[in-house]
Amino acid sequence: MTTLNPTRMRTLTLAAAAAFAAGTLLVANPASAATQTSAKTTPNTAVHGGGLDKLDLRGSEPVVFGHRGASGYRPEHTLAAYDLAIQQGADYIEPDVVSTKDGVLVARHENEISGTTDVADRPEFADRKTTKTIDGKALTGWFTEDFTLAELKTLRAVERIPGDRPGNTAYDGLFEVPTIEEVLDLVEAKEAETGRTIGVAPETKHPTYFDSIGLSMEEPLVKSLKRHGLGGKRAAAVIQSFEVSNLKDLDRMIGTKLVQLIDFGGAPYDQVVAGTGVTNDYLVTDKGLRGIKKYADQVAPYKYYFIPRDADGTLGEPTDLATRAERVGLPTVIWTLRAENKNLPAECRIGTDPIAIGDLACEVGPYLDAGVDAFFTDHPDLGVAARDAWLKNG
Repeated sequence: MTTLNPTRMRTLTLAAAAAFAAGTLLVANPASAATQTSAKTTPNTAVHGGGLDKLDLRGSEPVVFGHRGASGYRPEHTLAAYDLAIQQGADYIEPDVVSTKDGVLVARHENEISGTTDVADRPEFADRKTTKTIDGKALTGWFTEDFTLAELKTLRAVERIPGDRPGNTAYDGLFEVPTIEEVLDLVEAKEAETGRTIGVAPETKHPTYFDSIGLSMEEPLVKSLKRHGLGGKRAAAVIQSFEVSNLKDLDRMIGTKLVQLIDFGGAPYDQVVAGTGVTNDYLVTDKGLRGIKKYADQVAPYKYYFIPRDADGTLGEPTDLATRAERVGLPTVIWTLRAENKNLPAECRIGTDPIAIGDLACEVGPYLDAGVDAFFTDHPDLGVAARDAWLKNG
């Protein structure tokens, strides 16, 4: 891997973070945004080091992850989405991270950003449009690694799936692409404001690809987490990846808990490149789980591995995956529980409008009954309410 020493560029001030709690929006103003800087504050290690029982996946309460923030209500991977997820009671927020041309980690679901920013409407960047092969798939668009952080900061976030979440389009153009440092600063500010311990769950996206172009993400991520006092097993943080080799690298680099994400079918891309024959289906076998335990602390397979869907779209019979993972010492996390009817099991839908909000608790309950310890949701408020109702009724 290429060792980087990225210069920390912009960070969110605590005052700006507090403004989010008051409902203030970060309005698009490239001139003022470019001058928005602050000195790094000392990490609030007392807050980060305490109150972790609820964040411990072996604790008594299932843990709720705000998937890309409160992405059901705000454009994903914006400070506004993360802030709202915290307000709605999420135990963790999840920033996916990719790299800029100058080696700064930013929060985007993918490095191709035509669907999550207004880059396609910026004539000054028209010549950056290109086609690349990412994890074996050809993609055409604009990519974070072709932009410096300063250039990315001139873009504004937009809703990725406006057909499913038309209400989120009201926020198009209002928010910047945040750095991982800005996300961690926001978490610290909200912890100081609320007295809560708030977990952060960064996911490294396409690590094999970024290694191949000399923009390894592990080193800058480790530096950021350690800078914020999040470098140990007791820290309110986990690092996630769908790949195996970079988690093994991270296991040697930092004490933060690691989470092996497992897609439904297929294989981790690094294993495809290495020709190991390791598939995602193998990873959820007893032997695969024992292998994961050697380098990771938690396992997060796609939800169908725990409860498949029947042909009619209803929930099927639970598997024994949660029990088998627990047997080898791996708490389990599922992804992703979304509240729109189209994403819910048939018995949990309300009405016939596919994008109307259905009964999320109807899906959450069976997964918790099946023994999972945590779940990702785009609707943290509904996820927290469903978790609390399950605890009350259980």
